[in-house]
Amino acid sequence: MPKLTINGNEIEVENGLTVLQACELAGIEIPRFCYHERLSIAGNCRMCLVEMERAPKLIASCAMPVGEGMVIHTDNEKVRKARENVMELLLINHPLDCPICDQGGECDLQDQAMAYGGDKGRYTEEKRAVKDKDFGPIIRPFMTRCIHCTRCVRFTEEVAGTSDLCGTFRGDHTEIGTYVQSAVQTELAGNLVDLCPVGALTSKPYSYTARPWELKKTESIDVFDAVGTNIRLDSRSNEVLRVLPRLNEEVNEEWLADKGRYAIDGLKTQRLDRPYVRVDGKLKPATWEDAFKAIANKLNGLDGSKFAALAGDMVDVESMFALKLLAESLGSANIDCRQDGAQYDPSVRASYLFNTTIEGIDEADACLIIGSNTRWEAPIINARLRKRYTHGGFKAAMVGENFDLTFGCEHLGETADVLASIAGGAHPFAEVLKSAEKPMLILGQGALTRKDGAAILQVAKQIADKYGLISGEWNGFNVLHTAAARVGGLELGFVPGDCAMDTAAITEGKADVVYLLGADEIDTSKLANSFVIYQGHNGDAGAQCADVILPGAAYTEKDGIYVNTEGRMQYGSKAVFAPGEAKEDWTILRALSEVIGKTLPFDSLEQLRAQLAEVSPTFANPDDIQKASWDDFGVKGDLDATAITSPISNYYMTDPVSRVSKTMAECTEALINPQQRTGTNG
Repeated sequence: MPKLTINGNEIEVENGLTVLQACELAGIEIPRFCYHERLSIAGNCRMCLVEMERAPKLIASCAMPVGEGMVIHTDNEKVRKARENVMELLLINHPLDCPICDQGGECDLQDQAMAYGGDKGRYTEEKRAVKDKDFGPIIRPFMTRCIHCTRCVRFTEEVAGTSDLCGTFRGDHTEIGTYVQSAVQTELAGNLVDLCPVGALTSKPYSYTARPWELKKTESIDVFDAVGTNIRLDSRSNEVLRVLPRLNEEVNEEWLADKGRYAIDGLKTQRLDRPYVRVDGKLKPATWEDAFKAIANKLNGLDGSKFAALAGDMVDVESMFALKLLAESLGSANIDCRQDGAQYDPSVRASYLFNTTIEGIDEADACLIIGSNTRWEAPIINARLRKRYTHGGFKAAMVGENFDLTFGCEHLGETADVLASIAGGAHPFAEVLKSAEKPMLILGQGALTRKDGAAILQVAKQIADKYGLISGEWNGFNVLHTAAARVGGLELGFVPGDCAMDTAAITEGKADVVYLLGADEIDTSKLANSFVIYQGHNGDAGAQCADVILPGAAYTEKDGIYVNTEGRMQYGSKAVFAPGEAKEDWTILRALSEVIGKTLPFDSLEQLRAQLAEVSPTFANPDDIQKASWDDFGVKGDLDATAITSPISNYYMTDPVSRVSKTMAECTEALINPQQRTGTNG
């Protein structure tokens, strides 16, 4: 480990670090524009210049590896003057339009100009102007402001894997843009706005909406997929204006998928803000008392076996737990959180968790993806897989539809018989798994929701057992969920009891009363003869078929627990109030239980969570993944010869919120086409 002296203090650092990183370890701030911890080194902004003794000139600290005996000065007159000159050069062509720039107040260029720039500029010539380009529905570019740090170019090449952006022309005429005039073709495009150190790339849906100091900031969890991305909700008055990622190295690093970032405008459209009761075939506004009375009249004297409840994909754990207790008090075990009918074994946790963990992907050296388009089902996990692939020594293959996953992934075939061949050892990829030190597989919902889903689950377990996917502390068997509520529901047991109705039976209309808790991804046409109670926040399919509608709160409007695909319990926090007469979901169920004479045993969220902690260690240990024991699961059976397909045909519209989002509709029109859905990997 080399020792170097920085500003008179000796420090010992790991070999391979740069001088900039060594300075940061010593607690010294080094200004920068082009350097970013998760991108390759460009060394082209020169803002990070420092003096190294015996060097003929100042060095770019971001690109200089540390060496034994180095003597570095970061704050002498020579360095200060150099930074001032660099800042003056950077501002030569910058338009200085801060009063109208969305980056104002959180702009690296502003901050560093104040800290390291001079008090005047000597440039008197005309400033350069660059014609603005169309980057799609998400990004509004102002390329005259661009300082050519190339962070955006490196992100699309290295993290997103789409290589959408490039630099054209040379010298003072250099422009950053797409190769051809088209939208940026990645599900992670919003991260370009976060990366841009100036106001060249701004958020189009958020343009000219607010200043940073006007916003209240609330930490929460993204519920548009099952990754559990850590987010920050920025709100003003009673409206969430934007969503930004929070740093969490174990889950999302510092990235956020576009749907979780931009679908929030759907929370302002088609909202349920008051109760409704169907009278003479038409839904009519009602009071809470009238709605509860209509439900109570229907439940009075009802045989518990005729009551059923389904939980949707975006609901919090507390509301599912309250609904489960309500169903039990009515004598019903007809509950299910699997709207798609996925056939994992709820009694074996390892059969439905992402056991490797998201961070564990970094250790894998082989991966078999079964029936999943990870790019659309979990863009953050797909980016992690690409990151592992770019580091080398990682072989990946897929069974199912052939998608462009942005990293090298061999397509083995579309049908499940390929899995049988791998399990039997006849397929060439079996040797790849066998020779790998830490192999993993990812089982998608496209495989588990088929009629032979349980058989595919069993074959996947055979592969895991045979090829060392389960070895010591390493568990390479993973299920990738697409619903934020799914693992939480499985952890608390929101599944049918013995001989009880599952989703398929419930949606066949076999129950007299069906309670839909945010459940919209089902075929509601067969519920015509059932009395349907819908509790949710958007008027989607479930509300259309309901006899009683109870308006609930969206994830931005309540405190809630969510468990991600790896079994990590996290807290979402309330940023704004629910509109109109809508209430937080657990409070609705608590109030209803009292009306029907089945009062639930809690009066506050704290009491409810205390009972949850007794159900499973998962709910008692936030951010701590409870390791699942490896046991038998799956059912032996014949594998269907049909192709395994992904359950998502349009990434931008998968739930009641994104389906009514104006931004997601624009993304669908601009980005979704048959050519994008399939292609060659790598």
